Amino acid sequence: MQSPSDSPARHDAAALNAEIRAFLSARRDRALTREERAEYEALRARWVEAVRAGLGTAA
Repeated sequence: MQSPSDSPARHDAAALNAEIRAFLSARRDRALTREERAEYEALRARWVEAVRAGLGTAA
């Protein structure tokens, strides 16, 4: 049986979190453009979905 910390959703959330951190880190000395903000919001929405999916498998 897979533990909640090993679930695919948890790994997806961790990968998306790393992607978001890298995305923002590369732009830390300036404001995001509209396009970059949209990309960030899309990444964040995918991360929220992955976290919620992971919580569903943990319950």
